[in-house]
Amino acid sequence: MSADSGACPKVRIPPSRLLWSVAWLLVMPAAVWAAGLAWFIGSVLIAPSDRNNNTDAIVVLTGGRQRLETGVELLAAGRAHKLFISGVNQRVDRGELLHMLGPTAEQVACCIVLGHDADSTLANARETAGWIGEQGYRSLRLVTSWYHMPRSLLEFRRAMPQTTIIPHPVFAHRPEPGQWSSWREVLLLSVEEYNKYLGVWLRPLLGSVMPALYPDQASPAIQRDTMAAAPLRAAEEDRTLRR
Repeated sequence: MSADSGACPKVRIPPSRLLWSVAWLLVMPAAVWAAGLAWFIGSVLIAPSDRNNNTDAIVVLTGGRQRLETGVELLAAGRAHKLFISGVNQRVDRGELLHMLGPTAEQVACCIVLGHDADSTLANARETAGWIGEQGYRSLRLVTSWYHMPRSLLEFRRAMPQTTIIPHPVFAHRPEPGQWSSWREVLLLSVEEYNKYLGVWLRPLLGSVMPALYPDQASPAIQRDTMAAAPLRAAEEDRTLRR
């Protein structure tokens, strides 16, 4: 009796089954991503919008066509007490901006506040949260481009969980039915923004796994440990440089 007679026979996977397994692993993530993209676009285009209820403030995020004009029109219509424009460039003159927006903006200039500290959507949310807290407001109408709205809402609701936020998407780009190039541009823009949305959605998870890269998203205990270790790391780096 041979020594190998008790060994288990090797299991051979048919090549066709292996190909199906690899194809499944490739197709399933792509299908999930595509389904998420469809939801992302439909959540803005199909979702009903609240255009009538008033809020304490109107918040406009700079960076897209018709955003500022829409915010001024809402303020002039009496939809809020004040208009806060977040993300205004430091070099922009207030008077020139109001003049560019037209006579309506100049008529309600007393109720328009400019924020100059934000350079990203996350910074927009934090800048607005600080201003909303100072004013004691509890509700706001968020004005930004339709493709930017899901990511903006996610950031703003994280920054202001106790504040009522009404989305007011702006549709500045309306492609013509027969123009493929216009639809292609909208699709590419949607894909880019959807990928950014996924990054923002995953940021808290990444912060818990990699607190050094995302310190503001880590748990309070990890944040305390990171802050406590910072002086030690700085001292160690200083000793290393002196050697």
